Amino acid sequence: MRESRRPTRPAPTGSGEIVAEVAGAAAGAGGAEPFTVGITVRGYETDTQGHLNQSVYLQYAEHARWTLLQASGIRQSDLVDKRVGPVTVETTIRYLRELRAGDEVAVSCEFVWGEGRTFRVEQTVRKLDGTVSAEISAVGGLLDLTERKLLKDPREVFRELADDPSLLGLGGGPGSARG
Repeated sequence: MRESRRPTRPAPTGSGEIVAEVAGAAAGAGGAEPFTVGITVRGYETDTQGHLNQSVYLQYAEHARWTLLQASGIRQSDLVDKRVGPVTVETTIRYLRELRAGDEVAVSCEFVWGEGRTFRVEQTVRKLDGTVSAEISAVGGLLDLTERKLLKDPREVFRELADDPSLLGLGGGPGSARG
């Protein structure tokens, strides 16, 4: 799997490919392209109506979030070693167009930071023709696994652990967070 925010081919060729071909429309004019992962809808993920089961959208969103964390240099083991874990406290999904087995989609992922204990993750599931299938907005935080409370500043931990915090919308570039 190539870990890049730049397009390297016209379309994803399978599940897990990172792509940016359709991200431009989501970012708007002049905006940075969001991190994007390509996924092919599998037949076993569909329901009796023949379209993607509603719960699978959450799995696609989760896959894109973890892939973005990995691309930034954060591994799940890094979080476990630090005794913190990402948690979701709220998720809203807008289902806009159905997906069927064999459809190829790009799932974008963009962290939006505030000043408090929580942050937002904005995601779009988009067919390769640009059709938006779903919009997912989540509120998350980092849980201290010992105290079982949200950290006061999750940005600090993400900056510390990331090789490239800019992928997470935290400024800086590759190598700026770790020495």
